[in-house]
Amino acid sequence: MLEYKSPKYFPSSEELLDSDETPVDNELQDLIPGLLKAILAMAWTERMDWFFGVDMGIYYDPDQPAIVPDGFLSLGVERIFDEGLRLSYAIWEEERVPIMILEVVSQTYRGEYTKKKQEYSDLGVLYYVIYNPQRRRKPQLEVHRLVDGEYILQPGNPVWLPEVGLSIGAERGTYLGITREWLYWYDELGQRFLTPEERAKVAEQRAQRLAEQLRAMGVDPDSVV
Repeated sequence: MLEYKSPKYFPSSEELLDSDETPVDNELQDLIPGLLKAILAMAWTERMDWFFGVDMGIYYDPDQPAIVPDGFLSLGVERIFDEGLRLSYAIWEEERVPIMILEVVSQTYRGEYTKKKQEYSDLGVLYYVIYNPQRRRKPQLEVHRLVDGEYILQPGNPVWLPEVGLSIGAERGTYLGITREWLYWYDELGQRFLTPEERAKVAEQRAQRLAEQLRAMGVDPDSVV
């Protein structure tokens, strides 16, 4: 585990850089964590004790640069600070290490299987998720669990995360008009949570069925408030 220093002054998250200014070289590095965050916001709409960061700096030592994963999930923290929202994630301020970190591998490797894996292990992140859409002979999705200071690859797809109360997995679907393999959240029965687009489509279909039923009863659906 990393040892946190105790300087006389801890900068607030507002004073720290929100990212490392490194541009993503693959659109999926934004879209995949963004989709996971959007699904979680609808699945946990009543909960205010979680935060999902996308391309946001995680600070563990005020004297060290931030670690900036593609996405991360923290539990037991404030969902929203104020209208300004979070600018960065300082562990000494949040008092929580993220429970899960996600890296989406692009054509340019950035130490996802080596350097970053060690960093997250040292930080004490329980789950490290790597998604590599370029892989052909090995699994594209890897979910690692921290056991005695080492990451152990977990079997299956989706993979159940008991401390989170959800599973994470990969399957083909359509998001923002793009049909390909995406990462999703699943419940304890393995049922996939719908995306915002899918939820809107289901709601529209229900409204259409209701309108048809009203017309069959001789009622103009436009007259029903």
